[in-house]
Amino acid sequence: MQPLSGLLVLDFTTLLPGPLASLMLAEAGAEVIKIERPGGEDMREFSPEWDGESAAFALLNRGKAGLTVDLKKPEDRAKLDELLQRADILIEQFRPGVMDRLGLGYETLHARYPRLIYCSISGYGQQGPRADEAGHDINYVGNTGLLDLQPGPIDHPVVPPALVADIAGGTFPAVINILLALRARDQSGEGAHLDIAMTDAMFTFAWYALALGQARGAFPKPGELTLVGGSPRYQLYRTKDGRLIACGALEDKFWLSFCRVIGLDDTFIDDARNPAATKAAVAARIAERTAEEWRPLFAAADCCATIVEPLARAVRDPHFVKRGLFAHGVESQNGSVMPALPVPIAPIFRDQIRLNKKAPPKPRG
Repeated sequence: MQPLSGLLVLDFTTLLPGPLASLMLAEAGAEVIKIERPGGEDMREFSPEWDGESAAFALLNRGKAGLTVDLKKPEDRAKLDELLQRADILIEQFRPGVMDRLGLGYETLHARYPRLIYCSISGYGQQGPRADEAGHDINYVGNTGLLDLQPGPIDHPVVPPALVADIAGGTFPAVINILLALRARDQSGEGAHLDIAMTDAMFTFAWYALALGQARGAFPKPGELTLVGGSPRYQLYRTKDGRLIACGALEDKFWLSFCRVIGLDDTFIDDARNPAATKAAVAARIAERTAEEWRPLFAAADCCATIVEPLARAVRDPHFVKRGLFAHGVESQNGSVMPALPVPIAPIFRDQIRLNKKAPPKPRG
């Protein structure tokens, strides 16, 4: 028996934050019904196509059932009545007020279904001056000061490689608070309205910058923090063949070992004296050898220095394969199988049979 077996989730969300949240709930045993407009949600059209459907959509919606509903039509909304009577969780990702206008807002549904846990995911939350403002991940990390901590060189700013606001600000808080709400419902018998704003958690990620700013009265400038480029000990260095070394030798024991491995001149080991000079000296030493020449040396030293791996190689790493991250699959409607998206649900809570699970078929009409 999985921990969420017997629970029904109605998923009104699209794209990434909500669908990933409901995927995690499904992986823990919940029944998830994805509510889509006629023709399907936008992500069904995302490339690349895989066996006649979107690979991205298939990864995020594995194991869910599908239901086509035109929410603007009262007769179509009536299809939801029976489901709402037995639903435990509803997840929606519209702008604030949309569900209210459709007659599916929290207050309306709470009056009829008081045990329903209603989770709203939005960029800026249900109230506040920015509540109705459009945005995407880059806007959320930009508006909260997080991106400014390390935007990259002034003449070549870098777009972040991870959708931190969508996943760490939307998906994960949604799942955490849904589980908390289930526990609270066990005690009180009442559901709750969860207001998840993707921007809120971005301040959590700026924890150290906030501590510095509040303690000394001045917030750090871009690239100044130790863990965002300000220290030679926590840095990316380019090898002779253009690969990158990820150095995380923060503690003295790791730093001294790292310096010995690369043969750093004693003049630069005390990096507090002149961090920029030490950084330049380390970069010069790293550039003398290729990534594969450095690999065994760093592995033997165990000094928190590793080669930055491309994703194609990382997914074949024996460690991640051994941990079973890609051991189960998502199946297309035609029977093709590709590895399912790994999600951070502990194996003891997941489907131990590891059956392939399909994404919902494309809605018709």
